[in-house]
Amino acid sequence: MKPSHLLILYKLSEQGATTKEVVSSTSDLAKGIGGSQQTASRRLIEMEKLGLIERSRDGRDQKVRITGEGLRELSDMYLNLKRVFEAPKKDLIITGAVFTGLSEGSYYMSLDGYRKQFISKLGFDPFPGTLNLRISKENLNDRKILDTYPFVYIEGFANEKRTYGPAKCFRAVVNDKVKSAIVLPIRAHYGEDVVELIAPVSLRKQFKLVDGDKVHVRVPVSP
Repeated sequence: MKPSHLLILYKLSEQGATTKEVVSSTSDLAKGIGGSQQTASRRLIEMEKLGLIERSRDGRDQKVRITGEGLRELSDMYLNLKRVFEAPKKDLIITGAVFTGLSEGSYYMSLDGYRKQFISKLGFDPFPGTLNLRISKENLNDRKILDTYPFVYIEGFANEKRTYGPAKCFRAVVNDKVKSAIVLPIRAHYGEDVVELIAPVSLRKQFKLVDGDKVHVRVPVSP
């Protein structure tokens, strides 16, 4: 995403566009981003095509509202800033129950575009599969706090078949024994109550896990 898109989202949020349509002129936005009126108009068109905002006309007034996708981008920016200015001071412990997922982990782990990055950035060659944990409602806040911890960015890529999105990896230790990483795709196919773990070994076999077993994951405060 262009930095100017984030800046416009921020300016629109100041006007209340996160919860309702607001009247917003391109001249006002141009002043807010330090650009020309024409540039502001182009950026709004781009953002509408990307699904970040919705626009409508009320006579001569232009009304704008930030979409759910736009809110997610703002939320990501907020969490990154929070990570910088409110750095966590202790390791995070996440507890979840093992469950059988969509069986897509082995496919993604086998892709060179991801695997090479895991090896070079995390320091281990992951077992071809992920361990899926479901977080209970009472522990869900721990999962949200995870977003404020240091992470390793895994870049997206494309091959002859399709495009694959980026992900964030948080270094972790499972049951205080096996070094691993929590993988959070930027565009996740699971909800916030789920985390996926990768490790150099099969965690299911290592700990003789079955669905429903509780697993403790420690995320260190420093990467």
